[in-house]
Order: sequence, then structure tokens, then C-alpha cells
Amino acid sequence: MELSLVRSLMDKSFYDDHRGSRCPDRLFSADVRKIKQTIDSAMDKYSRTVTPDEIEAIFVATHTTLTTAQKSVYSDLFQKIKREQPLGKDIAGDVLSKLFQQVVGEDIANLGFDYVNGSISSLQPLRDILDNYTDDFIPNLRVDWDDLSIESLISRNDLESQWTFNIPTLAKKVEGVNGGHLIEVGARPNTGKTSFHASMVAGPSGFARQGAKCIILCNEESAHRVGARYLGAATGMTLLEVKDNPQKAHSLYDSVRENIFMCDSTGKDMAWVESVCKSYDPDIVVLDMGDKFARYNGFSRPDEALKANAIYARQIAKEYSCAMFYMSQLNAEAEGRVNLNQSMMEGSRTGKAAEADLMVLIAKSPQTSNNNNDSEVAEDDGFRHLVLAKNKLTGWHGRVVCEFNYQTGRYEA
Repeated sequence: MELSLVRSLMDKSFYDDHRGSRCPDRLFSADVRKIKQTIDSAMDKYSRTVTPDEIEAIFVATHTTLTTAQKSVYSDLFQKIKREQPLGKDIAGDVLSKLFQQVVGEDIANLGFDYVNGSISSLQPLRDILDNYTDDFIPNLRVDWDDLSIESLISRNDLESQWTFNIPTLAKKVEGVNGGHLIEVGARPNTGKTSFHASMVAGPSGFARQGAKCIILCNEESAHRVGARYLGAATGMTLLEVKDNPQKAHSLYDSVRENIFMCDSTGKDMAWVESVCKSYDPDIVVLDMGDKFARYNGFSRPDEALKANAIYARQIAKEYSCAMFYMSQLNAEAEGRVNLNQSMMEGSRTGKAAEADLMVLIAKSPQTSNNNNDSEVAEDDGFRHLVLAKNKLTGWHGRVVCEFNYQTGRYEA
């Protein structure tokens, strides 16, 4: 019976009706309980109906220390679950309610036994159980309603940005960001995505100079190459100039460097990103590239995996009060264009965009050859067009222009 219930809990509608205290882990045997906990995690993360194959894949990926014997036990359990048909929602609900009544009844009986035998001297624990449940054993909810007073709404809504943008044309439209924000930044290859976050973090009046603790997680270019961009943004010097005048470079760079932490993150996933945020408490996190932290096991389509990845990134930003910059490619439709939109995000036209508080899309100016010779490579005019394709922070949508110094990697007025 418990395996049929586990199968029923994989349906999101049924799960939502019976989640939490209506379906405590203790209703299930020890081995099945771990599978039920995997379903809980999957529902929290993906918020959709899941299949037994998907739950098995997640279980295997998150229980890497099982012995051979334990793996065999769980493999057999999953095979049995796959053969089970989900109970009808009405029957499954009745079965869960009866099991839950038994659990509460056992708690009451145990407390009564302890009271009679003198193990406890107060009936308050019994009163607490009775107060917590109605006659039909539905838990009494204690909702922490939000404070909607004018004073609370003014103080808690972000009228001022904690970390301000250092690109004047952008800052006029969106002053900056706060902890909990997910900012998606997209561009075509060789447009300057990495230089964009290097300039924002390490450039003049950048986040690091404002005192923000900035973590940069690199899974596309190596950290030492990205680090060179940060050195250029911080000093306004090329690597050759730094080599020729290290004393000047140190005077400009060292104080900024104290607030910047960077590492290669190739092969890591979003759960690892969460562990980093939990351990190091950053103010700013840059995922370069965000999509490469996604895991595709258990998803029927890549766009579903990317959407789940963006949802996870947003959850991390909120949970750990950091501003999360999610760097992404734009698809070929964006090539040579400055009027960019959300649907041009690589791999996910709507899923990733739905999670963003702010979406900044970067474009070069349309390039033309000076000599009208199609065989020649057109010259980059050095301007970058920043399109605010989504903006829940101030509501302004449109395009601003700034200059890109390709020698130092700075985005400037």
C-alpha cells in the first residue's frame, strides 16, 4: 500500500493537497521514507508532476554513498514502484488520512502511557496535539501573515539599491540591485559578456569598490583568463602595461581584489553553487555561464532543465540574500541586431526569462565595412547597446548605449 501512495505522491496535484504535515515521513517505512523525501525535494525544486524514472535518477544522484546491498534494495523498490498504478486521488487521500489518524492516535496513546507511569507530569503535550488538529485530523495552520502597513511596505521595498551600477546610462534607468535579485545577462559570442561583469564588479565605482563581497564562478573560460579581465577593469591598464608598471597596478588593484573571489567551476551544478553561497555568504554572485550549471537528467526537453536551473538560481539568491548574475548566450536570431528581446535567450525562449527580476541583453552596433568590401571584417565601433528586455525593479524597458574599451574591458559612459 505504501508504494501505491508513493506513486500517487508523484502527481503534483495530489502532492499539493497532501504535502507537509498531512503526509509526514513517519507514515512510511525507513527505506521508502528516503524515496518519499526525494519526491519532496523534487516537488520543491521543479514544481511539476514527476515520473518514477525521474525520481530514481534524482535519488541515485543524491545518494552516492550507498553500499552495493543498499543499491540493490532501492533498485528493487523502484522497480516495484514503477509497476504500481497510482491510487485514485479520492482513495489515496482516504488512505493517507487513515494512516495519519493512526500516527496521531499512537502519539496520544504514548503520551497517556507516559503520564500514567510518571514519565511526564503535565498534560500540556497532549493538549498541544489536540490543539494542533481538528476532528478530521487536518492540521490547524498557523500562517505568518505579512505586515502590509504603509510603514512596513515602504521600509521593506527596495526604494534604494544596495549595490549600484557603475555604467551611468544604465544607472539612470535602473539604479542597481539588491540581495534576492536574479539578473540575467545575455549576448552573442564575442560581444563582451565577461567584460560586462568584470567592469560592473571591478571597474571604477563597481560593486567590489562599494564593499560588496563578490564571487565569480567560471565554467566557460578559465579563472585566470577571466581574472585578467578583472585586472584590466580594475586598473584601466592592459596586461602589458601592468607588466611594465606593477607598482601602479598594485595601487589600483589590491584594494579591489580583497572583495573578489573567483574559481573554475567546470562540471559543477547549482546544488554546488548553493553550497558556496551557504559557506561564504556573498553579496554578489556571477555565474559565467549560468546554463552550464544545469543538469539534464530527468527532463524530457533541454528547455525544461534550463528553466529549472533558473528557478534554482533565483531560490538561491532569495535564500542567501545575494544578487545573482546569470550570464547566458543569445541565439542566432540576435546576430547583428540591436533590438533584442527575451525570446532570443539560448535554449529557453520563455522559461529562463520568467524567473528574472532584470534582464540585460547586450548587442554590438550593426557593423559595416569601410571599403564596401564584403570580404573584409567590419570594424567594431566600440559601442554596446544594453537592452532592458525585462525590468521588475523600476519597470523601464528600452535600450541605452555605452562605450566598450576592448583594451581594458571597461564599459564606460
